[in-house]
Amino acid sequence: MAQQKLYAGAKLRETRTRLGLTQRVFAEKLGVSLPYLNQMENNNRPVSTGVVLALAQEFGFDVTQLSTGDAERMVTDMREALADPVFADGAPPLADLRLAASNAPALARAFLKLHSAYRQGTERLASLDEALGRDESPARPSPWEEVRDFFHYCDNYIDSIDRAAEHFAAPNGTARDATVAAIETLKTLGIHVRYNSSNVREFDKERGILSVCARTSRATQSFQILHQLALLTQHDLLEATLDLARFHTEDARKIARIGLANYFAGAALLPYTAFWTAAREMRHDLEMLSDQFGASIEQVAHRLSTLQRSGAKGIPFYFVRVDQAGTITKRHSSTRLQFARYGGACPLWNVHQAFETPGRFIRQLAETPDGVRYLSIARDVSKSGGSFHAPVRRYAIGLGCEINHAADLVYADDLDVKKPSAYEPIGISCRICERATCHQRSVPPLERALTIDPNRRGTLPYAIE
Repeated sequence: MAQQKLYAGAKLRETRTRLGLTQRVFAEKLGVSLPYLNQMENNNRPVSTGVVLALAQEFGFDVTQLSTGDAERMVTDMREALADPVFADGAPPLADLRLAASNAPALARAFLKLHSAYRQGTERLASLDEALGRDESPARPSPWEEVRDFFHYCDNYIDSIDRAAEHFAAPNGTARDATVAAIETLKTLGIHVRYNSSNVREFDKERGILSVCARTSRATQSFQILHQLALLTQHDLLEATLDLARFHTEDARKIARIGLANYFAGAALLPYTAFWTAAREMRHDLEMLSDQFGASIEQVAHRLSTLQRSGAKGIPFYFVRVDQAGTITKRHSSTRLQFARYGGACPLWNVHQAFETPGRFIRQLAETPDGVRYLSIARDVSKSGGSFHAPVRRYAIGLGCEINHAADLVYADDLDVKKPSAYEPIGISCRICERATCHQRSVPPLERALTIDPNRRGTLPYAIE
């Protein structure tokens, strides 16, 4: 497979501007000509290996930051947006989308926000009852989508909050039980923890009582205690982060505040350095990590997808959680694999099979239409309500990485990763997937012509040209 060329013009310009250097001085330090640097900054030429090495040696630059992850995410998001029937007359070619994402990321994000507003408005109009009359207010992105995109484009890693949580869990580098420390800290604030709530978590500010549900798992109880601790003791840090995010609505800000408190809780329960070290030593065995840190399988899997600290990055993972209908309820990717923003996950993906084999990990070697290969693991994470009459919430999680990292995962043992036929073809969304012979296709690909023959029927009722 050919090595993918690295176009990182925006990152180069950002680095040069931050250093306060002219193009001429920057070119001299990188050992290239001025015209060559200009071409790289405008994505007319890829960043050479020599330039990558010079950035690391001359400026101590973390070269992994040159990754086109943001650009690839935007390309995937734009392709899916352009699969909307409103663009049926013709979508821009993939090369143009890549240029827009690399050279004009602000314009690409504006397009995605515009399409999201259009889609929201269309859905609202479609669901309006005539008796309610017309609502002339402008459509806006859903607060949930706005918050999701905030974490999405931060690579699901918030450095300041991550480090604050790690400092709480291991002050002066000495590890301690974060839950016990949280309860003791709350006591100093006049707040006592009780295990008797019918809700997962309930804080009575007037009485100074934090109640958590006694029927939930110990990992859930710990997480909820740490979440409340974050809201009470990390207020200034959370608010400063929210100010930087510049959310459009107060609802989005409230949702994000909960998300940031959740982030602190997860990072305190699984402190970065200790967890990163253990993950490598245990070859990312989720069950062993769960036992060592007293966390759930889902908490461990999600944490693995956030290990993006500069100078101590973990394996780039994707993490996803789906319900039984295939709807994605959590998603994040540090890999080139990007999930559908709208709708469910590819039915050929092993995460759907996890519901059929509760309590077991399912492994899958998968290949996406762009030729990238992945090792994927999936498992159900059903959550009991704690009593006979309480409902059971059923989910499945998926965790995976590109195949070049497979040797670092215990789940790759005895798999023939070099055998091409071992890889199952999966996609992102039917509208942007170009596989012509997929037996699970639900709708035709937008960018391919169809042949419909009434006298012939194959797997699909049409042929994709």
